[in-house]
Amino acid sequence: MKKMLALSLAMLLAFSAFSCAAKAEEKKVAVSFYPIYILSMNVFQGIGDIELDIMTAPETGCLHDYQLLAGDMMKLADADALIVCGAGMEPYLQDVKEQFPDLKIIDCSAGIDLIVETHTEDGTEEEEVNAHTWLDAQNAAQIVGTIAESAAALFPEDAEQIGKNADEYREKLQALDAEIKTMLAPIRGEKIVTFHEAFPYFARAYGLEIAAVMNEEHEDTLSPAKLYEVIEKVKAAGSPPLFTEPQYSDAAAYAVSAETGAPIFALDPLASGETTPDAYEKGMLENAETLLRAFGQ
Repeated sequence: MKKMLALSLAMLLAFSAFSCAAKAEEKKVAVSFYPIYILSMNVFQGIGDIELDIMTAPETGCLHDYQLLAGDMMKLADADALIVCGAGMEPYLQDVKEQFPDLKIIDCSAGIDLIVETHTEDGTEEEEVNAHTWLDAQNAAQIVGTIAESAAALFPEDAEQIGKNADEYREKLQALDAEIKTMLAPIRGEKIVTFHEAFPYFARAYGLEIAAVMNEEHEDTLSPAKLYEVIEKVKAAGSPPLFTEPQYSDAAAYAVSAETGAPIFALDPLASGETTPDAYEKGMLENAETLLRAFGQ
């Protein structure tokens, strides 16, 4: 009996030691949400000893008012790094820093020329950074460089492959940027009306003007006063196309369209979708094609 107990104890200790060793060899990187996950996926592609884990479901969309869940905390507890969009996209980031002071946080907004917008609420003007940086392919290429530089320092044994992946993907993104600029050259300077403030980086990069935003806060219902304001802006701009987003209700757009005659199309902010390495390029090109159709090109 004693021999059996000793053998069981020895096996348990051996298993525990093996588990601890295996855990020590695991490399885990958490990513805050979909667009940053797709860009990160290309940086870590083919590196088998690094596990990439998206914290939110690919259908979640932008992280406005997102609250950390118990599952998120478990992922962060095991992670070597957390890759975030930054620029205010992750409202929970300060909590993460306090809960996990040793966790490496890779902020993808570093070095990007951020757009600062002014909002008026209750008669008071407030400035807010627009966090939808990835909707400019040049920014996306810079984000890839930021991820690769930090990851290579964190995982030096994988640095060569990380650098190779990043270089190859950045070349694709530079080519994508040039292609979109060529595609949209015929409509440079045209005005568009968007559902919420996801597209200023896209507009700046590809020569469009956002004449009005239907709903600054994506989860809110338009008040009659705000609806009237948007309608007047759309009329003053000549009733340019209205662009909804597949992640949200299009009721506001149809209300504005009914009063202005402006046609309705859909632009995707790429905040959700398929988790394939080429999803970003496909989404950006589809947006460019939609814009051309909207202006009869």
